[in-house]
Amino acid sequence: MKFNAEIDVMPLKALLDPQGKAVTSSMANIGLEQITNVRIGKHITLEVEAKSEKEAQELVDKACKELLHNPIMEHYEFRLSQI
Repeated sequence: MKFNAEIDVMPLKALLDPQGKAVTSSMANIGLEQITNVRIGKHITLEVEAKSEKEAQELVDKACKELLHNPIMEHYEFRLSQI
C-alpha cells in the first residue's frame, strides 16, 4: 500500500522563533495588529510504501526522528492518508 504523509515541524514553544517574531512585528506595519505570536516552521510531504498503516507510521516516525527534525529545537506531528 502507498501512503501520503504530511509532516509539520515547528520550533519548540519554549524557544525563541526569530522568523516568527519578525513576521509578528511586520503584521502591525501592514495594519494587522490583531495577528500575534506567529511561529514559522516547515511542512514536508512524502510518499511511503508499506504493508500497513502501522508500518507506514513507524517509517515516517523514524524519518522524522533521524533526519527531518532537530529534537533539541523542534517538535513534529504527521498525518497519513492512503493513496
